[in-house]
Amino acid sequence: MNEVVINSHADADLAVLRANSVLSKLGVGDVEVLAGYLDEVAIAHDTVVLREGDLAEHMYFVLSGHITLDRGGVELHPLGPGGHFGELGLIGGNARAATAVTTTTVRLARLSRFGYGRMVGDHPALGVRFLEALVCSLGDTLAAMTDNVGQLMKLRSAPRLTEVEVHRGTEVFTVRTGTPLRTLLPSHVNGAAVIAGMIDAKPVSLETPLLSDASIEPLTLASAEGRVVYRRGAGLLLLEAARMVAPDVTLRMGPSIGPAQVVVVDPIERARDLERELEHAFRNLVEKDVPFREELWTVDEARVELRKAGFHDAASLLRVRRTATVTLQSAGEVYALENGPLPSSSATLKNVTLKPHVEGFLLDFGEPIATFMPPAKPGAPGAVELESVVPRFGGEMADAHRRWLQTLGITSVGDFNDRCISGQVSQVIRVGEGFHEKRIGHIADVIAKARDRVRIVAVAGPSSSGKTTFIKRLKVQLEVNGVRPIGLSLDDYYRDRDDTPLDESGQRDYEAFEALQIDLLHEHLADLLAGKTVATAHFDFLSGKGHQNGGPHLTLGAGEVLLLEGIHGLNPALLGDKIAREQAFRIFVHPATTLPFDRLTPVSSADVRLLRRIVRDRHGRGAKAADNILRWPSVRRGERVHIYPCLPNADAVFDTSLVYELSVLKVFADRYLLEVPERHPAFSTAFRLRQVLDRFVTIYPDHVPPTSLLREFIGGSGFEY
Repeated sequence: MNEVVINSHADADLAVLRANSVLSKLGVGDVEVLAGYLDEVAIAHDTVVLREGDLAEHMYFVLSGHITLDRGGVELHPLGPGGHFGELGLIGGNARAATAVTTTTVRLARLSRFGYGRMVGDHPALGVRFLEALVCSLGDTLAAMTDNVGQLMKLRSAPRLTEVEVHRGTEVFTVRTGTPLRTLLPSHVNGAAVIAGMIDAKPVSLETPLLSDASIEPLTLASAEGRVVYRRGAGLLLLEAARMVAPDVTLRMGPSIGPAQVVVVDPIERARDLERELEHAFRNLVEKDVPFREELWTVDEARVELRKAGFHDAASLLRVRRTATVTLQSAGEVYALENGPLPSSSATLKNVTLKPHVEGFLLDFGEPIATFMPPAKPGAPGAVELESVVPRFGGEMADAHRRWLQTLGITSVGDFNDRCISGQVSQVIRVGEGFHEKRIGHIADVIAKARDRVRIVAVAGPSSSGKTTFIKRLKVQLEVNGVRPIGLSLDDYYRDRDDTPLDESGQRDYEAFEALQIDLLHEHLADLLAGKTVATAHFDFLSGKGHQNGGPHLTLGAGEVLLLEGIHGLNPALLGDKIAREQAFRIFVHPATTLPFDRLTPVSSADVRLLRRIVRDRHGRGAKAADNILRWPSVRRGERVHIYPCLPNADAVFDTSLVYELSVLKVFADRYLLEVPERHPAFSTAFRLRQVLDRFVTIYPDHVPPTSLLREFIGGSGFEY
């Protein structure tokens, strides 16, 4: 700290000292005597006067200029002329409780412990009066603080127990109320880092205090929910880094692709120049181990703060908030809505790097996440490598989808809710469904124009992507164009269940391409294209047996195309060597476009598909949400290994997402998710999905037209399945 000691006190300075809340309790003569024991100090702006945690020796009175006080990264309050700080250090010599930084050039009157001792020795009575005034001032401060805490306690009651009983597996602990969760959990489990924890199966930060009897368990990076926590922390830290180096640039976290996440940059022209500087700032925050914070705000003050910072998407989402308070998360000055716990330490993000992407950056999470992703098949590109070539959630249709949403003024979940509240539900649904129909018609037109060479149309996509209804609507559009589709399901060409190949963990891999009777499929396809009548295969899912000629007899005539449905529709090995590449038209189907809650958290397309699946299977198959949630990691593994690597082979990509669908799925899914027992392994995911749905305004299903893709999942479709 650069300071200049002056040791002179003008009448104006004495007037400022007399106005101080401590010294105003002394007599006029007392202040003049005390001033003789003060050192006048001049300090330049943007200087740390004292730092939190340092040993304390002095008390300061502000004569001119301004200072801010900061504790734990939280700005407490500014001080101007007549203010004071450091009194506890003067009395007890304790470590500083806050950091004081000058925001202008300041002049301070400093009472050192030596000076205070001299004053007490020379003027004992004045020393007593000064101490009484100081204690009285501290009492006023404490009373005001108690009043503030009292107001807050109306929102959050105090713990009623001094000790709580904690269950961790078969172990039982009795600990003091308020014990942080991290003190009771290991740092690693089976080699996987513990990134957060669970209290009664609800994901929470490791810093969460235990306030009641509970069951606890670690949440590691080996679990999907643990990886969500890691990604959330990395995204929040990147937003803080962006604020520091480029406050005029807007960063928004985009879709996740497993070991990485898209970062959308606006304006995109700044991305290349910003990459190195942004990564350097991110790295500095990691090295400093900047703490993640969670703060409880009233909804009204949060909306004001978020709007002031330009986070209008987050502010508008608070309009549908059911409670009077909201938790905001931060790693500095950027605030985001709480959508789940954060890592206990930013230092855990040391492996995160930035890579170029067509929309801005790719936030590569590195080995901590990649370790738990399924290995790529030999010769196939990894997810990050593939994303740089063919963006999974990019493409012409997805871009067009985002453009018309912007035209409607819907760029976030908050915007969408506002349209619903203002009575525009029907219009949004009509436009969304019309957009789908137009795109399906366009794909059918392209196929029809190439009817002289295209004999096979293959449709692929991950689970619950809407393939079945898409195919039925495509058939209609093809017939409008004079092309008659003949359907053939790849599911009927499965090998006997006992012959299914095994994955890397020794489990049957039903999504593997090798699980098909490939030679038989090649033979049947070649015969069909040669004009022969073929007795197709049939697979009995009850017995797990395949019948090579147990299916319908098919003949592919003039003006007809074979419509293949199955997850391997994009695989180049699907057609064999006897069928030319140009004889096939491959379509990839999946929900690509989702809205963000705020700049940190977009709606996950994988969550959309899981919710579709939960509702459909509960309606049509009697399967419970818990069972679907537990199977979901295996489903995701299969698509990452067998489907997405083939995406570059697609001739067309159809985006099945509907901007309004989660509002409709909410009607059914909320109850189905509540059926998951609290102690069930699927509960943490069910709890998170309910939080996702809670942010959407409800739309009842009678608004959904019978031909909608959404009807495949909620029932009431005009098509037969």
